[in-house]
Amino acid sequence: MSLLPRPVSQTTDASAPPFRLSAESMIRTDPSAATTARILADALRTSTGFALPVETNGTEEVVDSAGTDITLSIDPSLSTTSGAYRLTAAVSGVEIVGADADGVHHGTQTLRQLLPPANWAPTAGAQDWIVSATVIYDAPRFAYRGAMLDVARHFFTVAQVQRFIDQIAALKLNHLHLHLTDDQGWRLEIAGWPELTGIGAATAVGGGTGGSYSADDYRAIIEYAADRRVTIVPEIDVPGHTNAVLSAYPELNPDGVAREPYTGTEVGFSSLDIHAESTYTFLEDVFTQLAAMTPGPYLHLGGDEALATTEEDFLHFARRVSELVATTGKTAIAWHEFGASRDLDPGTIGQYWNYVSPEDGHADKLRSFVDQGGQVIMSPADAAYLDMQYPDVATAGLTWADGPTSVERSAVWEPTEIVEGVGEQDILGVEAPLWTETVADVQTLEFLVFPRVASIAEIGWSERRAPDWSDFRVRLAELAQGWSAAGIAFHRSPEVSWLD
Repeated sequence: MSLLPRPVSQTTDASAPPFRLSAESMIRTDPSAATTARILADALRTSTGFALPVETNGTEEVVDSAGTDITLSIDPSLSTTSGAYRLTAAVSGVEIVGADADGVHHGTQTLRQLLPPANWAPTAGAQDWIVSATVIYDAPRFAYRGAMLDVARHFFTVAQVQRFIDQIAALKLNHLHLHLTDDQGWRLEIAGWPELTGIGAATAVGGGTGGSYSADDYRAIIEYAADRRVTIVPEIDVPGHTNAVLSAYPELNPDGVAREPYTGTEVGFSSLDIHAESTYTFLEDVFTQLAAMTPGPYLHLGGDEALATTEEDFLHFARRVSELVATTGKTAIAWHEFGASRDLDPGTIGQYWNYVSPEDGHADKLRSFVDQGGQVIMSPADAAYLDMQYPDVATAGLTWADGPTSVERSAVWEPTEIVEGVGEQDILGVEAPLWTETVADVQTLEFLVFPRVASIAEIGWSERRAPDWSDFRVRLAELAQGWSAAGIAFHRSPEVSWLD
């Protein structure tokens, strides 16, 4: 079985006896990998019907008398790269050793790719659960490998977000960027500001009913993600994309008049009052609460398409808000427009959304983050945006980013070749955003996300090589057999020869 993302090294011995998962198998684990062991056991119990008991061991040596067990452990000496792992499959069992807990998790996702695709099914089936004799060593290229879900234009429930977390974690993506606020909706409860989720969360694109997350809901998402080694990156988009908050709290408008709720898809028409101290009092409260609720290191403050804010006001705002986020103890991430300011808090991270061939000015703004001691996340819209239409079907998605985006186009770009002067050491990672102007349900979400999210997963994880579309499309077709078993509504692009 070929793997996606492609590992650093894989040696398979087809002549050696394989590993066979059976009703007698069990999972043995270090205490530090017990959560991953439980998640793996739950998944394989569902699809195989086996009991798969989990034995949590101390420091004593693990003895596999049955010869069909899966053993999980952590050895920090394996690698200094977080997420690295070694997987050995043989007739005597499967051993997954991670450099840390992230590595163990990633190794289990590789094991599931090596097993028959039916191991992803939601119901048990009878078959031989065999893995060829294999030794794999693997480690990620970039520390940050993410997807973004816009829950502001259309709202998605906690359960739907958790399903998405499972799907991206299976591809070794390790960050979920939640776009929580926009003109059409404010989706997170903030204590002391009840109308944010009263008035501000009541709408969605097209006039839907909207929705929001309570603090407990948000905590449930974070905890679920953490168990799967995914870090939540929350975004409060300011100073533009703010009509929802401006409809809820009129004192944040320059004229003090509440805005009407917005259900369209235009951008660039809203702005907080840049010169009012009440704006910064509000944002300090929001980001302080958000930081307290978010264990991950990042808070995303948006900053894109602030067309209703003058350049002078925007630069003033960028400086103040980047400093404000820093006072919470978090690292700020902003869309690359914030790089127009040369006075950001040092280390602020820029997220690039323009094209693979940048338009004038966008490249300079991205380089500004590096000049100020930060790194960047690459999300070029014409390759990495998952909400772009496919070339062969126009039932969902947008086309503004240089037209539709093919699966091949999503797979063959190189992060270090987009902006001159931004090299490997400057790139924190890559992210695949899904904006939801045209996405109102899980079926449409999965149709647009899959298969192209696998392209971003490979670019973020695998060692740099010259693009090889012919190889990638073969591995993608093999991977998609698991999607079919799991009931993922992926797009069967004519670019790929699907296997089922």
